[in-house]
Amino acid sequence: MKVVFMGTPEFAVPSLKKIIETYDVKAVITQPDKPKGRGKKMAYSAVKDEALKHDIPIYQPIKLKDDRELINKLKEINPDFIIVVAFGQILTKEVLDIPKYGCINLHASLLPMYRGAAPLNWAIIKGEKTSGNTTMLMDVGLDTGDMLLKDEIEISDDMTSGELHDILMIRGSELLIKTMQGLYKGEINPIKQSDETFYAKMLDKELANINWSESAKDIHNLVRGLSPWPIAYTQYKGERMKIYKTKVLEEQTAKVPGTIIDVTKDGIKVACKEKVILIEKVQFPNGKPLTIAQYINGNSIEKGVILGI
Repeated sequence: MKVVFMGTPEFAVPSLKKIIETYDVKAVITQPDKPKGRGKKMAYSAVKDEALKHDIPIYQPIKLKDDRELINKLKEINPDFIIVVAFGQILTKEVLDIPKYGCINLHASLLPMYRGAAPLNWAIIKGEKTSGNTTMLMDVGLDTGDMLLKDEIEISDDMTSGELHDILMIRGSELLIKTMQGLYKGEINPIKQSDETFYAKMLDKELANINWSESAKDIHNLVRGLSPWPIAYTQYKGERMKIYKTKVLEEQTAKVPGTIIDVTKDGIKVACKEKVILIEKVQFPNGKPLTIAQYINGNSIEKGVILGI
């Protein structure tokens, strides 16, 4: 079968690899190269880097919907499938109508919940106990197409969005192949999505500023959901303190939320609206991420300071 693959970040690479092993990939479409790092050198997307290893034709439209030459090329290829994994552009109905079996999207959530740009992060921030991947037939809406197959996994209490990303990235590639084979054989019945959803908006640094007047559990979920980016943070005596790892303690306190109750090698105990949170790993400006045991071996954290001020 002839396949066109559309994707950009690392999450899409295992899917591209798996499809190359199984089918005839005629073209890869990814986002344009972008300046990266302090030197602002132009960098390839992870998908382009993989496609170059296999001598597959690569196209990088600024806006696919306006690129008549590329749209005509897609029609000329006449693919059986267009596979989309975190491509980063909206597809028009004209493009969606090109492949014989449809445009199939791999989405990192159990649809219809968590539509949008950052589904796995928001699943953790909202304290979900399960997540997974969904394949769907794309339509002109944002993640609103008919669902095809799902693969569910459990979210542990300490799992970060980075860890969830890596699990779904691999399992998603397998789900895509299963979906493509099922559609080709006519063994999958698409299911319409309900209107019950949560829009998983893009992450930003404002979201990462911890509000200590929330519960320890909610703060812990925020820290997990924003790791490895953009990393939750607070202010300690006027300095930004990034927080990489926390634990909810079964302790109550009457102290003002944000107050540092105690500091040991195990971590920093901080009062929250409900219960107490233990901060286990931090980073200060111009420093590296360190466990509290590492940090206080040469630095001090004062009890009684109120974080966030």
